Amino acid sequence: MTETDNVLFSTLTMNPQPLHLDAEFSAGTEFGQRLVNSMFTVGLVVGIAVPELTLGTTVANLGFGKIDFPAPVFHGDTLRVETEVVEARASQSRPDAGIVTFEHRSYNQRDELVCRARRAALMHRRPAS
Repeated sequence: MTETDNVLFSTLTMNPQPLHLDAEFSAGTEFGQRLVNSMFTVGLVVGIAVPELTLGTTVANLGFGKIDFPAPVFHGDTLRVETEVVEARASQSRPDAGIVTFEHRSYNQRDELVCRARRAALMHRRPAS
């Protein structure tokens, strides 16, 4: 996570929260430094999983369930992501698709869980043989 990533995302999404942008303000908080915008974190966590998991197979995201940020993310942190398929079923209205629920978990370089997100997606199904 770089300072540039955090500043660009925060300003592009119209989020002027000083915890993300103002080093002097953030130094006086319990964190002692700027936090990476949590919406950027969850977006990156899902994005990291795409090439190995859902590239070319997602029809649409249907929604997010519970999203947790149990530990803060700071500039300079390195994140890794693991994803578990927690549910899968055929779509009742679209025979060529199914609904898959994923749980994405992200850890920093100290192996601290920093983000957990449940996501449901409409996915292409394999053609029937």
